[in-house]
Amino acid sequence: MISLEDLIGFCDLTPEEVQVVAEHEHVSQAMAAVLGNCLLQSQHGCGRIRDMLTDEIRTAVRRHDVPRARQLVSTLRHFLHEHPNAAIRHAA
Repeated sequence: MISLEDLIGFCDLTPEEVQVVAEHEHVSQAMAAVLGNCLLQSQHGCGRIRDMLTDEIRTAVRRHDVPRARQLVSTLRHFLHEHPNAAIRHAA
């Protein structure tokens, strides 16, 4: 049987990123790992994951949950470092 750790290992996301996808989409972590993997392979999927992370940061800020917001910002920074095509491009 495939474990959650195996699923996360097969996708190109960290456990924290998978957790954010799970929370944002209201699915299990196993489903989030599969969804995240599919999104990473799609044309605009990295941007969608980036948007999920920023949505969760906004939610934490609205709730005045500073530790959670900081953790999510760190997760977003790591995601953008690993997936530079997810960065927002500004027109010149």
